Amino acid sequence: MDEPLVCDDSAPLIVALDPLDGSSNIDTDVSIGTIFSILPALADAGGGMHAFFQPGSRQKAAGYVIYGPQCALVLTVGTGTHIFTLDRASGEFRLTRSAIQIPASAREYAINASNQRHWSGAIRAYFADCIEGEDGPRGKDFNMRWIASLVAECHRILARGGVFLYPADARKGYRQGRLRLLYEANPIALLIEQAGGKAIDSQGPILQIPGMALHQRTPLIFGSRSEVELIGRYVAARHELSERAPLFGYRGLFRA
Repeated sequence: MDEPLVCDDSAPLIVALDPLDGSSNIDTDVSIGTIFSILPALADAGGGMHAFFQPGSRQKAAGYVIYGPQCALVLTVGTGTHIFTLDRASGEFRLTRSAIQIPASAREYAINASNQRHWSGAIRAYFADCIEGEDGPRGKDFNMRWIASLVAECHRILARGGVFLYPADARKGYRQGRLRLLYEANPIALLIEQAGGKAIDSQGPILQIPGMALHQRTPLIFGSRSEVELIGRYVAARHELSERAPLFGYRGLFRA
């Protein structure tokens, strides 16, 4: 929608919704979902789009429903992240996991490696160090995952830890990131941080980014706290993979 739908001018809350996340996976029967963010209505916004231009830290609640082998509602109201699983016999969502805590460290990461040539040097450096496993500077082996369904990626991380990366890259339309801040990155970030994890745009917290447009895009990295913080250090140190590679390994003699 290009404009918000005003249901009640006097309502104290506004809702941002991604109604069908992961829709490209429908034909392959991979888990998809619905993501939502609930924000306080701003008194001076007049019910227009500017009401949504708030940092994610102001969310009153956030969550998603995932449609897969189980149908589950994952919810936070600012007091932890909880999972409610649909009981089909009664039609009710029942609390099945409360106050989830994501493991602080990780041996699993999710990224679309086919885009490697478009990434920044910092992301390529992180990826290369994970690929080297126990023989590289990380000193341990990793598994790689990529589902291309944000709710499924988040659900896996809530279940067993890990990290998800959807960085900005050099392709047209991807330089500011690809995921939407308002109704994808912000609600996922709140769920993750309420579960003890961390979510950044590669440099700073997702939840502190000011909203400036309804469909504003952002890079998104989230998951186990120590791994996300490590990626942040790669970015801050401005690693350049090419500088650590043999001559011609990643750049030619006449190439910057």
